[in-house]
Amino acid sequence: MRRKITKGKIFIRRLRKFFTTTVIGGIFVLLPLALLAWIIQFFFRSISKLVTPVTKLFEFPPTVHDWVVDLVAFSLVIALFFFIGLFVRTTFGNRFFTFIEDNWLRRLPFYGTLRDAISSFSGRDKTPFKQVVLVDVFGNETRMTGFVTEDQANIDFVTVFVPTGPNPTNGFIFHVKPDQLVYTDVKPEDAMRTIIGVGVGSEILFNKQLSKMLKQKPQEVLEN
Repeated sequence: MRRKITKGKIFIRRLRKFFTTTVIGGIFVLLPLALLAWIIQFFFRSISKLVTPVTKLFEFPPTVHDWVVDLVAFSLVIALFFFIGLFVRTTFGNRFFTFIEDNWLRRLPFYGTLRDAISSFSGRDKTPFKQVVLVDVFGNETRMTGFVTEDQANIDFVTVFVPTGPNPTNGFIFHVKPDQLVYTDVKPEDAMRTIIGVGVGSEILFNKQLSKMLKQKPQEVLEN
């Protein structure tokens, strides 16, 4: 009798464990879809608010659905962006925009900083964030994912920007010695994805050669 009760308890525990893990598995399957649906919904709500002033410029029959009105207005906004982009691609348009930016826009507070940051993250400006590094900031062999922003060779220091996840526009600026860095061959956009994903996919930052270098002392790394 005692043996049967023990088997019954084991069966209940297994059943409970099976039920819990199955429910959690279902949650992890549906959670990305739910987040994607929420992002799409948020995107369309934002676009709807953006195009609302445009829709008021047109008079549509009452039988036309709201989503048709939003679609027409959204198409007009995209067309406007396209023609602006097409204009600045021309020689005259590029010179005109550069003149406006240098003489008026860059005098606005934070415009220059925001413009340079957006250009860097979008890949238009290839100078900043061109090199992904693993930086040992505090000398305790804990590595941070960073981007070289400037190399002061005359004073033997390297300036590194270490973004915080999941918002890479925030972060820390460190001035470190070259022996505190391990350079990788990872593309900046790939490293940025791991930061936005709070570390997910960080295996791309490591390979056999890099793992061997991380185990070496700084002097050995410099010699290699």
